Amino acid sequence: MAKIQTSLRIEQETFEESKKILKSLGLNFSEAVNIFAAMVVQERGLPFEVTASRYPPIEYEEAREKVRRSFKRVDEGRGIDAEEFFDTLTAQ
Repeated sequence: MAKIQTSLRIEQETFEESKKILKSLGLNFSEAVNIFAAMVVQERGLPFEVTASRYPPIEYEEAREKVRRSFKRVDEGRGIDAEEFFDTLTAQ
């Protein structure tokens, strides 16, 4: 099958991070795009379900601060055990 060259616009940070992940899988970006396109054809649509996240987006620094506070609470003996934590998660 003949190959064509195309271009796309993607956020630089997303592109760089995806290249790192793909490299760890033994793929380059072009190969991953080809796999995605082949799956679109095979599935006759997107090869995954598109949904809105149940969780609001969170910035890196905000997530880092939440983790830091969580560790501090555990260090102070104010943490909750894992079972209680997961019960809280699944109750939402």
